[in-house]
Amino acid sequence: MDNTSKVSYLTVGSEEAGQRLDNYLLKHLKGVPKSLVYRIVRSGEVRVNKGRADVTYRIVEGDLIRVPPVRVAEPNAKPSQATMARGPELPILFEDEALLVIDKPAGLAVHGGSGVSFGVIEQLRAQRPQAKFLELVHRLDRETSGILLIAKKRSALVAMHEMLRNDRGMDKRYLALVQGQFPDARRHVRFKLQKYVTADGERRVAVTPDGQESHTVFNRRARYTAATLLECELKTGRTHQIRVHCAQSGFPILGDDKYGDFALNKRLPREGLKRMFLHAWRLTLNHPLNNTPLKLEAPLPTELQAYLDTLEAIDG
Repeated sequence: MDNTSKVSYLTVGSEEAGQRLDNYLLKHLKGVPKSLVYRIVRSGEVRVNKGRADVTYRIVEGDLIRVPPVRVAEPNAKPSQATMARGPELPILFEDEALLVIDKPAGLAVHGGSGVSFGVIEQLRAQRPQAKFLELVHRLDRETSGILLIAKKRSALVAMHEMLRNDRGMDKRYLALVQGQFPDARRHVRFKLQKYVTADGERRVAVTPDGQESHTVFNRRARYTAATLLECELKTGRTHQIRVHCAQSGFPILGDDKYGDFALNKRLPREGLKRMFLHAWRLTLNHPLNNTPLKLEAPLPTELQAYLDTLEAIDG
């Protein structure tokens, strides 16, 4: 069966305006690899208002986009809308006409890709077919639990992206359990971080002289015999920032399979910790449209709290 699409022409609507061309195409070409989307844009097969455009081009309402024939995934290559809609209901911390805030479980990707059939955003769209607009404001690692922001209006998304770009307007706090006894009650950590991709295609981050500036403030909340609970205050929002800052400071996060102590991580499941101990706990911001102060909190998941209780019992 030939599952190659035909040439199509798409007109950008008001709720779609402002996003990058590559992200727009990925939503419309379901099942098409990102590498192919980049290829057809760079080769000039995709045209915007009859001209060539870069993948980083921000589309405008009324833009006419020509999409060439591409081979899309087989109908059964991904879970159906009905399958995704039957997924577990995600805990909602806050919702209004512009903003949806959920408490993301650990182990659930925020979006499909990189071997993941679907994630939070695809599940929400399947469960809310009437919603005209649902877009991730930011990301959380698959292994990280906690507060995740989703915009329900383009204007809200733009406003919150502006807050994130300027590294101000949002106060983001995480809870992390790290190896060893952290000596300081409060410590500012700054490193220059550079993203790269391993030979296996995994995203990683390294500290390099020419990387992006990053800044985390660690506040010690509790000390145990062999671990410390830290409240991590993000001043910038780089990929894997907290994980790299902890590891580079000599206090890797327990259960971190990318930057942690691998020998220790093998023992942790037997001791009751079966995931990375990193949780997006508190987020304070002004509402993107009406400027009302919002203070959002996601309680520590049961499995993480149970592990802390175990450590406290051992320490007596």
